[in-house]
Amino acid sequence: MTFNVDWVDAFTDRAFGGNGCAVVHDGAGLDDDICMAFVRETSLVECTFTGPSDVADIRVRYFLASREIPFAGHPTVATVAALRHRNLIEDGSLTLETGAGVVPVEADGMSIRMTQVAPNFGARPDPALVAAVGGLTADDIVHPPRVTSTGLPFAITVLKDRATLDRVRFNLDAFETYLAALGVHGTDVMEPFWCTREGATHKGDTFARLLMAPPSPAEDPFTGSATGAMAAYLWSEGLIEMPHFTAEQGHGLGRPGQARVSVQGPRDAITGVVVEGQAHVLMSGQLRL
Repeated sequence: MTFNVDWVDAFTDRAFGGNGCAVVHDGAGLDDDICMAFVRETSLVECTFTGPSDVADIRVRYFLASREIPFAGHPTVATVAALRHRNLIEDGSLTLETGAGVVPVEADGMSIRMTQVAPNFGARPDPALVAAVGGLTADDIVHPPRVTSTGLPFAITVLKDRATLDRVRFNLDAFETYLAALGVHGTDVMEPFWCTREGATHKGDTFARLLMAPPSPAEDPFTGSATGAMAAYLWSEGLIEMPHFTAEQGHGLGRPGQARVSVQGPRDAITGVVVEGQAHVLMSGQLRL
């Protein structure tokens, strides 16, 4: 079998910035093991596989090296950019069928604007347990973390400054202890999302990192799904004055990424989160199985 593939850097307008994703067109019917093997072959964090949908314009499946997940942000931007690159869609609105529901998207060339679903606010884990996952202490956290999802759940954890964020180091044993305390498995919740309310550059309002457990790469360059969850958390907790801001991630990896974020609705009744970013198609080719 032969499939068309595009390798797209998302949340950037240049090669080797942001976060890469390989988009396998018409590959949604592939076996899960093949999809995960392909992700491992690329050494990327995630890849997507598209197909027809009965409830939206296009179906998208999202895979890590270890499993399928319901939704992911930078792969959504990459997927729509790849479709636009191949003239499979035109500029304007479309909908994506994902495991987290139907996601509205707007394309304007290589600028992609997605509206993530209304947030689900979950557990407030012990700050000491969360801090330990990053090799930190509870004193490094400035507000109680909370598991938040706009399609994929993360414990949003605000750190006191950029220097503290730079010190984060992933501890797998502490992560397993954290999951056990939540009463969940690693497939049910992602690793903590660490952030600060200061940008990596003068253009940013927040800066964040996501360190990941094997077999995924050690760090995700830009995490669009967690950015949406972070925005909902910051707005609902009163930690930002305005619901519109610029999020930055990946600068410490030499892959700077940026997203424009807008939370929809009042603090106590958020209806969705708009996350917008650029994309750059790096490579196009064929996958032969």
